[in-house]
Amino acid sequence: MRHPLWILLTIVSNYLIDVDHAIIVDVEATTAIRQAETLTATRMVERSLDRFDLYPERLIGDSAYGSAEMLNWLVHDRGIEPHIPVYDKSQRSDGTFSRDDFTYDHASDTYRCPAGKVLQLYRRRFTTPRTGAMKGNALRYRASKRHCEACPLKPRCCPNTPARYVPRSIYEGARDLARHRQDRRLQDLALSAQEDRDAVRSPQTHLEAGSAPITRAEWRSR
Repeated sequence: MRHPLWILLTIVSNYLIDVDHAIIVDVEATTAIRQAETLTATRMVERSLDRFDLYPERLIGDSAYGSAEMLNWLVHDRGIEPHIPVYDKSQRSDGTFSRDDFTYDHASDTYRCPAGKVLQLYRRRFTTPRTGAMKGNALRYRASKRHCEACPLKPRCCPNTPARYVPRSIYEGARDLARHRQDRRLQDLALSAQEDRDAVRSPQTHLEAGSAPITRAEWRSR
């Protein structure tokens, strides 16, 4: 019989692998939580540098390593290119606009909503400059209450609040770089797949194979 306070402790093994040579460089066991795994990844990268003088150009991992803090450490602290999906919970499930529906402008440091209105970090000047960082190292870009109240898109944007705000991580630059790398990889995969399809459909391919062209249905069945 299990004790009422019985707890299942799960341990996972984290591996740092040199993918060019298929060699396990380091390994460390941790509890199965994302924060522990990201901390372990930083320790393994630092150990590989200290022990073997190995400095990776890029780090490949799943979304467990895609937190804002981890990506910032890779990009800005270590200069390592992240090939990691961004850990992002900004998508909304209630049908209202998500953060991706708002366009960020780097030059003015503002967001623009689907209705074309501007969201700013501050709407008045302060005598003492403020960082603006809230809980979770996020900045809040706020829309004007006056604009939101008169906006026909308000039911799809902020139906339960006077005005909309959009959070932005202080590490968003590193997250943007990771997103760019991921989009580029998807484009490369799509291009490679298209080249493979073109090669299959090419008359030259069928001539080299010494057979008549293969239909799509036949190709799938072979």
